[in-house]
Amino acid sequence: MNGLRAVIVCLAITCAAVTSPGAVASPAVAVTSAATGDTSAGAAPKPNWSALAVPAAAPPVTVADLAARGPGEAWATGSEQAADGPRPTLYRWDGTTWSRDTTFPGADAPGRLGKVQFVDDEVWIFHERAGAGEILRRSAGAWSAVPLPQALRVYQDFTAVPGAAWVVGEDDTGLKVLRHDGSGWTAQPTPDGVLYLMGITARTADDAWAWADTSTGTTVLRWDGTAWRDANVPLPPNSNVHTILPEPSGRVTIGGSRYTDGVVDTYLMTFDGHTWRTTHPPLGDTYTEGMVRGPDGALWLPVRSDRAFQSKYARVQGRRTTYSYGPERTNAIDVEPRALAKAGPTLLAFGTVEIYGSKPNLMSERLGG
Repeated sequence: MNGLRAVIVCLAITCAAVTSPGAVASPAVAVTSAATGDTSAGAAPKPNWSALAVPAAAPPVTVADLAARGPGEAWATGSEQAADGPRPTLYRWDGTTWSRDTTFPGADAPGRLGKVQFVDDEVWIFHERAGAGEILRRSAGAWSAVPLPQALRVYQDFTAVPGAAWVVGEDDTGLKVLRHDGSGWTAQPTPDGVLYLMGITARTADDAWAWADTSTGTTVLRWDGTAWRDANVPLPPNSNVHTILPEPSGRVTIGGSRYTDGVVDTYLMTFDGHTWRTTHPPLGDTYTEGMVRGPDGALWLPVRSDRAFQSKYARVQGRRTTYSYGPERTNAIDVEPRALAKAGPTLLAFGTVEIYGSKPNLMSERLGG
């Protein structure tokens, strides 16, 4: 009898524990995915895109580049319109707000700013003014300029890493590849058949990549510390290259477009150190220059929006492509993010927005934070 009473008591305690308010499982939390917009249950809410205020420039404005060192430092470049031509615009993100920087040499003169690069503790930015090119360097809060050894008729791209910087363009004699090694400039030859370089990027001083127009079509070149050589990348037929992303891990991603039966579509190629793998995500004829590797490991890029009042972003991970939209902007007829940057655990976008009845001005958005 005592044994039976003990069993009954244990069962009562167990039932009380199961039905106790403190032991009832919490209800599932509904989640709206920032990437897909779908609602699921059982996970913490994910962040969405939000609008960030940007001090106005004189419209119409253009956006050249955006780069972030971390969540508390990012720089965006471009130009605004003035009576005597375009004027350079430079904006700094401090982790909370965007502010305009007008302290660099030539800020009040006609010109344009281009790509932003972080070299050790410094910020390097390409600057073109009065037909001459120079690299702006910000160190210990002050700006200085490193002039190019010659003026070029066309400046096509710039990149910099610790120990080296490159500027590519053309003068009246043709293609020019100028390399700075920390002490001076040298002109570098390219393989036979290269007509001009459309872009350049680098991982280290001895590992740089460029995409070129040649007598046989688009070709990817690689600098190995000694010479520029054909990288023998098996690009799709009838294709071009928009951007190359070399990563510290050794992975390289190429984004571009190909022409098939008169239709243009986007392709992505990834190099794992041994082989190239090509995919064709459903991105239409998206220009991939603004593509970055996001903090979640996926590729992110702005795409043409099907909503006049919202921006649109694509997230590509493996064979899966999903989309997200920026915040609604009242009376906007065109919201166009032009550049993305990974800023710690968040993504920053920088571009232009055209409100009905006005010329395009600057906009910025953030995913996360």
